[in-house]
Amino acid sequence: MTHALLPAAPQPLEKEGDDYFRKGCNPLAQTGRSKLQNQRAALNQQILKAVRMRTGAENLLKAATNQKVREQVRLELSFVNSNLQMLKEELEGLNISVGVYQSTEEAFTIPLIPLGLKETRDIDFSVVLKDFILEHYSEDSYLYEDEIADLMDLRQACRTPSRDEAGVELLMSYFIQLGFVESRFFPHTRQMGLLFTWYDSLTGVPVSQQNLLLEKASILFNIGALYTQIGTRCNRQTQAGLESAVDAFQRAAGVLNYLKETFTHTPSYDMSPAMLSVLVKMMLAQAQESVFEKISLPGIRNEFFMLVKVAQEAAKVGEVYQQLHAAMSQAPVKENIPYSWASLACVKAHHYRALAHYFAATLLIDHQLKPGADEDHQEKCLSQLYNHMPEGLTPLATLKNDQQRRQLGKCHLCRAITHHKESVREASLCKKLRDIQVLQEVLSAAQQRSRLKYSQHQEDDDLLNLIDAPDIVSKTEQEVEIILPQFSKVTATDFFQKLGPLSVFSANKRWTPPRSIHFTAEEGEVGFTLRGNAPVQVHFLDPSCSAALAGAREGDYIVSIQGVDCKWLTVSEVIKLLKSVGEEEIEMKVVSLLDSTSSMHNKSATYSVGMQKTYSMICLAIEDDDKSDKTKKISKKLSFLSWGTNKNRQKSASTLCLPAVGVARPHIKKKLPTPFSLLNTDSSLY
Repeated sequence: MTHALLPAAPQPLEKEGDDYFRKGCNPLAQTGRSKLQNQRAALNQQILKAVRMRTGAENLLKAATNQKVREQVRLELSFVNSNLQMLKEELEGLNISVGVYQSTEEAFTIPLIPLGLKETRDIDFSVVLKDFILEHYSEDSYLYEDEIADLMDLRQACRTPSRDEAGVELLMSYFIQLGFVESRFFPHTRQMGLLFTWYDSLTGVPVSQQNLLLEKASILFNIGALYTQIGTRCNRQTQAGLESAVDAFQRAAGVLNYLKETFTHTPSYDMSPAMLSVLVKMMLAQAQESVFEKISLPGIRNEFFMLVKVAQEAAKVGEVYQQLHAAMSQAPVKENIPYSWASLACVKAHHYRALAHYFAATLLIDHQLKPGADEDHQEKCLSQLYNHMPEGLTPLATLKNDQQRRQLGKCHLCRAITHHKESVREASLCKKLRDIQVLQEVLSAAQQRSRLKYSQHQEDDDLLNLIDAPDIVSKTEQEVEIILPQFSKVTATDFFQKLGPLSVFSANKRWTPPRSIHFTAEEGEVGFTLRGNAPVQVHFLDPSCSAALAGAREGDYIVSIQGVDCKWLTVSEVIKLLKSVGEEEIEMKVVSLLDSTSSMHNKSATYSVGMQKTYSMICLAIEDDDKSDKTKKISKKLSFLSWGTNKNRQKSASTLCLPAVGVARPHIKKKLPTPFSLLNTDSSLY
């Protein structure tokens, strides 16, 4: 088919087992792609400078009243505009430098279009996050310096991802990490003072916002762009390589479509809904082109049914590229889409429609309906090749009549040659496409093949007798479709999980500073129950117990006991920790939510340090006929739930029991709660 000569394969600088760079990132690899990306970054800076100069000149023109000054400003403004236009054309040249991104295998195929990665500026999270940790979480921010450094290192690594699945996983892990960061440090009620700047990949114009959504959307765009680069890098000389290319372009389309539907108000034009719709179409068109190449790779046998199939496959590729070119020609996309991209889409539309007509001509001219052939099958295939047969012709009669078949075949050859001429003309009109030598060679070879076929059957009266050949019906055995991004397959750990479970310790919830509660377990009882998954809450609280007198309140979250962080501990683990203190003074730190809508958890547990006889256990064992005798054994003071070794105790770390107020209650069986996991399932990643 059509394959390109490409630069040598990049050699990774990382040695096996070298962990200096993150997996999926190698900023020192001097590949053609990385050099191209460096040129893109330099051009972005020049475009930024030119845009600032133009803005200043326009403001001066509005403010100036002196005529000479205004004339001078107009002159400068025209110079700046021309310089800006030249820079944008140079950036467009980088966008069409497709040869750098293609497979390293020698090939004779039309190049595919990859997307360049969006560039960004460095950003320092440390000051803002440290201040927020101290102010909002009331914790020592210096304890989180390593986590902040890890976040900044991960962001820096995402600027130079490797062109493989490891690079995609790196970008996805940062995207997921941004979901954690957004939940922990970006409340909806205020801006955090972090300015994120990203450059438009098509125009080079910078966009800055104090909004983490710009960062997340730009990372998503780069994931899609990286998939396109993986697709163009695949070896299109093998079935496995073409299958990988189809998969990569479908995944690129899925990521870009997810970006369009999720982030609807992105300020960068390359991420606008209109532009993303066109990019999705382009990725699916390239996936369909790879499907055609996969079918054609083993060789196109000069056999009737095979030629019908290939003709319809080529027609399908031509159709999707024609639709893509129409979408690229519509406002407002037309002003910002690289002209070379639109031209290449038009070239491919004509090229593959020409191939469809060439294959249709070959099956009509080279194959006669022989005795014993499956007439019904061939008639059905020929009828399905067109929406309608030319006037005066029927499928079976055409197959049986050599003259009719030959005439219709030559009609298809004439249309093939016409489309070849258009593809060559469109390629010659674009300077960037004229410089792609392999494209010119492919178009020229295909045109010569059709001309040669026609010359072998040309007759003097063809101009009078030939009719306009009907269009080929597009059909494919593998309809390409969008593959949505699968973030769930990427493992990402919250860098700031020491702050506690996101369901409670997030930026959008407010609570009191940690309060230290000093109390003792009097006669083995602490006077309160525990409830909830991590973090554990104080539930029923005896107002006269030591903990209540020290300042504990119902609904408090326990964050530490004896200096041990408890934010991620379950009920049973907190109980075990409290029991380990024994009769010594317990230092417990708690916080209280300030939100009035905060709700209590569903899991409840009792706790009291090991007494031989406990109130709660006796309540569970009590019977109606002897409750008066049991009640006399209870301690004098009003007791809440406690820990004991009653023979009727369930085999669990916690027991559910309601407090009694001086009156014995009938025995009620309680269903034990199921074990809790350490992570809340209702917390959202983003």
